[in-house]
Amino acid sequence: MFGFLSYILMWLLYFVLARGLFMLFHLSQTIQLDLQTIAGSFFYGLILDISFAAYLSVLPFLFYIVSFYIFKTWINKGIKIYTTFFVIILSALMIVDMGLYEAWGIRLDSTPINYLNTPKEMLASINYTQLVWAILFYLAVVWIILKLFNRLGYQMMKPVLKPQLGELSLYLFLWVALILPIRGGFQTIPVNQSNVYFSNHMYANHAAINFAWNFTHSFIDRTYDTSNPFNDMEMQLANEKWQSYIADLRAPLSNEEKGEWLNLTKPNVLLIIWEGLTAKAVRPLGGLATVTENLNRYAAEGLLFTNFYANGDRTDKGLISLLSGYYPQTQKSIIKVPNKSKSLPMLPLEMNALGYDTKFYYGGNTNFGNMNTYLKSAGISEVIGGNQFQRKNWNSKWGAHDHILFNRVLKDMGEYRFSKPFFNIVLTLTSHEPYEFPGPQKFGMDTKENKYLSSLAYTDQALADFLDEARKQPWWENTLVIITADHGNPLPKHPDPYNSPAKYHIPMIWTGGAVKNPGRIVENIGSQIDLSYSLLDLLGGQTSEFVWSQNILHEADRHYAQYIYNNGFGILDKKNAVLFDYNINSSISKQGRRADELEELGKAITQTAYQDYLDRGKITME
Repeated sequence: MFGFLSYILMWLLYFVLARGLFMLFHLSQTIQLDLQTIAGSFFYGLILDISFAAYLSVLPFLFYIVSFYIFKTWINKGIKIYTTFFVIILSALMIVDMGLYEAWGIRLDSTPINYLNTPKEMLASINYTQLVWAILFYLAVVWIILKLFNRLGYQMMKPVLKPQLGELSLYLFLWVALILPIRGGFQTIPVNQSNVYFSNHMYANHAAINFAWNFTHSFIDRTYDTSNPFNDMEMQLANEKWQSYIADLRAPLSNEEKGEWLNLTKPNVLLIIWEGLTAKAVRPLGGLATVTENLNRYAAEGLLFTNFYANGDRTDKGLISLLSGYYPQTQKSIIKVPNKSKSLPMLPLEMNALGYDTKFYYGGNTNFGNMNTYLKSAGISEVIGGNQFQRKNWNSKWGAHDHILFNRVLKDMGEYRFSKPFFNIVLTLTSHEPYEFPGPQKFGMDTKENKYLSSLAYTDQALADFLDEARKQPWWENTLVIITADHGNPLPKHPDPYNSPAKYHIPMIWTGGAVKNPGRIVENIGSQIDLSYSLLDLLGGQTSEFVWSQNILHEADRHYAQYIYNNGFGILDKKNAVLFDYNINSSISKQGRRADELEELGKAITQTAYQDYLDRGKITME
């Protein structure tokens, strides 16, 4: 019987050590906690540690009971093989979890599985030195843990003589009783992440989460759970709540109002999506003064939208928000599910219907994240990807440098016959980890933040060279250039909670010869999902399928922006803001007198948007 307990305790020790390694790896955040809070992360985390240790013990305990009658001499060897397998797998997940947390701000879940079909791009965020050290550290952890387990655990479960009926009943009872630690006790609701959230310091709560439990729970939900986890109210009520709120915010522009924005009714449109650009690096938006000095100039010369927000924190989420006016999901990605994504409304398709020629430019692998399938479904006539750029012009990871990408765009546009207007989309990549680029390193490369800022400065110059040359071209006077970002960014670090609006605040600038009365500031609050609807309305296109969008070109105090993160959402308008976390089923922060109303709106949007995701692509039997 002692062997039963010793095996669970062995895994429990493993998870406690893993938490210690996690907090040492993120020492810069750990030292901001007091000793009591650090101890709390270990104490409150025990409930998930015990739960997963019990999960891992189910099969070994069953093997142990079976060995009373058969395979007596194989019991230790069988359990040793089983344990070694899981030490190897879980230690790999532990290393991935430690590495991803700094970039994503969440503990490991099933999200990386979305990118396993493109492993080269998945590893592109780390350099080779980091990869080598990670592998060496992983091998060392596995070796040490296996040595420790061999000394402490395996010998405890030695084969025993055939037990009496009473003893066998006790062993079977203990095996069945494992359900209690697995589900966290006798309570109605099984244990979950909210059980370990104990502090106002979100990092301390995240440290308390058991990485293996979190990954497994997320994977099971991702694979098998087709129910809506955000059912806070009746679905009809949720639909009525957000639809009634947004109704007057979708009003189309009159012809007179359209004339206030553009000099012509059907300009060329060039949409530039800047990888990872944040408002925190743009001076006119309250950001750092000297990072994007050229963009600052174009902001002053064009239309600057000062309250524009990303709807998510990944490029795949940004693309569907910008091009389909569709809310991304917390732990799922509709772009990875072609039978769902093909049913989305598509800005390029509507631009085709208006008579535009459509192209998409990206210096990297368009198969990453299933991007190419989505772009083809969107009706884009030509996709120019990384395979069309010489390898000597690539950085070591993602693809062609941004200045090479812009040179290609400029060349193609110079050769364009202009039998019809163009709609070109350009997605940059250099300001993505590992931030490799040619030329000066304006802020140095000594820290991750400085690498990021230096990469922004590089792309800023590449973009300026492109735009300055474009202004000399005959097509410039008839072109609307829209510059925005693909997602929010935790860098540069902000003092507010990790997923506060500051992380998701991004620039949007309209420039080009088609812009009427440039030099204006537009203070309307909006987000990426509003762009397609607003642009199509301005150009006279079909907008009916973009049901989630507001018209950002209309002035209204009730305009809002909502974004999602791992298992929560943020929503804000000009005077109110809410940050809500479903792990604890409560708001993390609220600001403003109407914050409660905004929270209910955010819940309604999250619930109905997720249900829309579930319903898309369903096969119905007639």
